[in-house]
Amino acid sequence: MKTQLGRIVILVKDYDEAFEFYEMNLGCKKFFDLTDDNGQRFLHISFDSESPAGIWFIKAETEEQKKCIGRQTDGMPAFVLYTDSFDEFVNRLILNNVTILREAEVSADSVSLSFLDLYGNEIVLVQLNKDS
Repeated sequence: MKTQLGRIVILVKDYDEAFEFYEMNLGCKKFFDLTDDNGQRFLHISFDSESPAGIWFIKAETEEQKKCIGRQTDGMPAFVLYTDSFDEFVNRLILNNVTILREAEVSADSVSLSFLDLYGNEIVLVQLNKDS
């Protein structure tokens, strides 16, 4: 049996501003972008065109959903990203004035930090040591 991650869901205020942030800072690309006959937009983004795993943006419509923007995980990280170019990634975040929540922590098997997306969702960035 094969199982793989498809999409995580992030509530957004605006599809295009969310995509712009994720494209500029995380290098995401549009994987699927369709508006149906009812006006519902389906915007899926991915980090790698070879992997189906990614993020599905859903625009918050109700007041309850709007209150959850940036707080879907109640103060816990929304997801973890792995990179093979930690310094380059962090420099791009700094250049774009992205909020770094926790500065880089170095351990025997990795280096990591936490930053916030445009709505306040915490994202953890990790680079594993080659020996890990």
